[in-house]
Amino acid sequence: MPTESSKKPLEFEVKAECPVTKARTGFMQLVHHHVDTPVFMPVGTQGTLKGILPQQLEELDCQIILGNTYHLGNRPGPEILKKAGGLHKFMNWKRALLTDSGGFQMVSLLKLAKITEDGVNFRSPFDDSECMLTPERSIEIQNAIGADIIMQLDDVVSSTTIGPRVAEAMERTTRWVDRCLSAHQRPTEQSIFPIVQGGLYPDLRKESARQLTQREVNGFAVGGLSGGESKDEFWKMVHLSTNILPKNKPRYLMGVGFAVDMLVCVALGIDMFDCVFPTRTARFGCALVPSGQLNFKRGEYNRDMRPIDENCDCETCKTHSRAFLHQIVTVETNACHLLSIHNVAFQLKLMRNIRQSIVEQRFPDFVREYLLNVYPDQEYPQWIIDALKAVNIKLL
Repeated sequence: MPTESSKKPLEFEVKAECPVTKARTGFMQLVHHHVDTPVFMPVGTQGTLKGILPQQLEELDCQIILGNTYHLGNRPGPEILKKAGGLHKFMNWKRALLTDSGGFQMVSLLKLAKITEDGVNFRSPFDDSECMLTPERSIEIQNAIGADIIMQLDDVVSSTTIGPRVAEAMERTTRWVDRCLSAHQRPTEQSIFPIVQGGLYPDLRKESARQLTQREVNGFAVGGLSGGESKDEFWKMVHLSTNILPKNKPRYLMGVGFAVDMLVCVALGIDMFDCVFPTRTARFGCALVPSGQLNFKRGEYNRDMRPIDENCDCETCKTHSRAFLHQIVTVETNACHLLSIHNVAFQLKLMRNIRQSIVEQRFPDFVREYLLNVYPDQEYPQWIIDALKAVNIKLL
């Protein structure tokens, strides 16, 4: 285990590897906390997870969460964050933080953004004011936030984009990572992750990974996926990316958080995941369970006195019934809280079970058993069959 006196902002050690697939479990020491991988990272866009307090996340043994640079840069802004001593102190979170770069808003706010070699000029949807986000400005904001892991500003295009724009974005992403690294003011405290781009073009993905791995960095991300492309295209881009990215550094697949997707992508060699899904689906009255989801708006739960999941030990499952949740979902604010607690606990437990199965050298069996629970009729989607076959797992 790395020592307290270490000056490196990130140290990563692979603890165990699956002899069949590319799955591995590791230990990542960051400035504020350690992180066991594979890991799911809940998203706290504005410096808070909707429906959950930081202390409750600690009780769930959540080791790392996300913040959003674009939103935090606008409100409260880097000056207030600096005055507060960084986002950790501002939000009272003592464990690890990762921030995205603001680049995703190039897709989500595309109609409000103009992209040039200098950066991205956003027009506010609220007051029509303009905001220029350059690689240098993105890093300046993230330096003020103080996250343990920070992302380069990348030129993001929708995963369904085709044509020369994809190559342009990939090459620009490489140029921008160099600008981000040059602008970085806290390299002994924060690690910049470059982001592999290239859309759904295998040659561009390979070239992006090749270019980025020539940089001296502590980890890498795979971006530009999970945005509407087919699952068959999705897994192939993940697979070829992890074939090129170095084994001794963590690999982060951005924006992926469905349980089955994460399970497959762990087999493909991914270490880190994030998604708003667990807390967002909670706000719609849905709870995550091993077989999929329970929608508590449905009348069938009106008299069901069982917990959400009898094998879950979260506070919600210990104290509230399905019938109670049915009465309050999408009506009372505490329903969002109760379901968010459970859904985040579900994701974290899944990762713990995956890690344990890798350590115990039974990961392929864990994958088969988990998917059989999700698809009891064994009618697995073809993309799952193909993705797992690529890493030597044949489903039951």
